[in-house]
Amino acid sequence: MPLSHLPHVQPISYDAYCAAGGYSGWVRAAAMPQAAVLNAVARSGLLGRGGAGFSTARKWEMVISRQAAQKYLVCNAAEDEPGTFKDRYLLRDNPHQMLEGVLIAAYTIGASTAYIYINGRYTEEAAFMAEAIEAAREDGRFQTETGVIDVRIANSPGTYVAGEETAAIAVIEGGVARPRQKPPYYPAASGLYGMPTAVNNAETLSNLPFILREGPEAFRSIGTGLGTMLFTLTGDVARPGLYELPLGTPIRTLIEDCGGGIKDGKRLKALFPGGPSNTIITAAEIDTPLDFQSLRAIGSGLGTGAVIVMSEDVCMVQTAIEYGRFFARESCGQCPPCVLGLDHLSATMEKIEAGQGDENDVRQVGQVCGMIKGRGYCYLLTGAAIAVESIFRHFRHEFDAHVQVAHCPAAA
Repeated sequence: MPLSHLPHVQPISYDAYCAAGGYSGWVRAAAMPQAAVLNAVARSGLLGRGGAGFSTARKWEMVISRQAAQKYLVCNAAEDEPGTFKDRYLLRDNPHQMLEGVLIAAYTIGASTAYIYINGRYTEEAAFMAEAIEAAREDGRFQTETGVIDVRIANSPGTYVAGEETAAIAVIEGGVARPRQKPPYYPAASGLYGMPTAVNNAETLSNLPFILREGPEAFRSIGTGLGTMLFTLTGDVARPGLYELPLGTPIRTLIEDCGGGIKDGKRLKALFPGGPSNTIITAAEIDTPLDFQSLRAIGSGLGTGAVIVMSEDVCMVQTAIEYGRFFARESCGQCPPCVLGLDHLSATMEKIEAGQGDENDVRQVGQVCGMIKGRGYCYLLTGAAIAVESIFRHFRHEFDAHVQVAHCPAAA
């Protein structure tokens, strides 16, 4: 994502972070029994900010319940989905907050080693985190009563699929970024190096210092009781950027109040509320609250909070091609349905867009999406099918129009 969407800031220094109350949440956590920290996180209701919105405490409980000589924590900051750059901002603005969250999480689950897994294209941000780790280590922040927590940086190859948790674990182990078939309770039972592992999104962990410093009740007092979330607003809006809002804020507020409305006075046509691996929604649903439950109720998802906006001028066939091709490029290549299915789907839509398609091609778009969902090792194939299928379902008339006039009507 271009840096034009991010403020050019120098990360807060270790001393300045501590002066503002930084690491006080970690000091408090480290003085508590691990079960008490887990209880505080459970009472806060913190949900994962990396996709499905799963309970953070419940994920940790699955790791804690395992008996093992070693446990691991992975902080996942490998974002590479279109319209997403929140982890990058967190690394640029306040790496100590993320690092403090890593320490709290590692201590709670009993992990002696934690990896901060950073998108390989974020070289400057990785350097900021390395400096933060060194400063905190020199001041003895990694020491607990049970030993020292070893915090390391691991670089993602900078691909979409490398952010999937099984692929991330493979990369950290020194392998190729290819998702694996998940055995039961993976990775809580058998993750990194075959040991119990918790994989948490970078934003999820960045909430922990506040929860431990101010208390779970303070976290629940925000908005609808679910805390805040970072939303990356891109596409056809007047003020694209990164906005932190309480979960439950209506989509309209984000687009109109924060984003300044649709660019050039145009009308809203559609949007992805949680990135292109979730179902697209139309302008009629703009008052839906931005939270996991509300978006699931209308058949979509909040994902990583990547809100991508499309105005009335956008050709939805071109949009479907754009994301179909993105996922085809990002495929690791190990699942034939993923490689062949996405390539065939994209080629069919490109034929329609070029004015060379017929009614059979239009039908094939819907049929192929239905056939390939759930056929890969990871969510990439299903996410791609869901995105294209939702565009096709809401805007089938635009696909039909391309066939009827034998060219793209938007280009006329």
